[in-house]
Amino acid sequence: MAETVKVDIPHKLTRETARQRIAEGFGRIRSEATGGMLKFEDQWTGDHLDFRARMMGQSIVGRLDILDDHVHVELDLPGFLASLAGKLTGKIQKEGQVLLENKPA
Repeated sequence: MAETVKVDIPHKLTRETARQRIAEGFGRIRSEATGGMLKFEDQWTGDHLDFRARMMGQSIVGRLDILDDHVHVELDLPGFLASLAGKLTGKIQKEGQVLLENKPA
């Protein structure tokens, strides 16, 4: 059964800085996916990001909004991956916190 995962990651950055760090993180995902196993597409509209990742016939569709004090992420997981929702939520939270730490750029 498909499942939508929702994660909020707090930050103390400006929206612009948060967006830049998120964009850089997605850039790393794209560059690491050059082996062809993972197809990754993303489209920014202001502070909103729509993205899709496809691997082995499975697609994950997601949305991300950068807000003043947090980043809201939603992922639509197909049935095959829905069983990993808990682990995935934890990983997104952890990686997001590292990406959005209030450190000098």
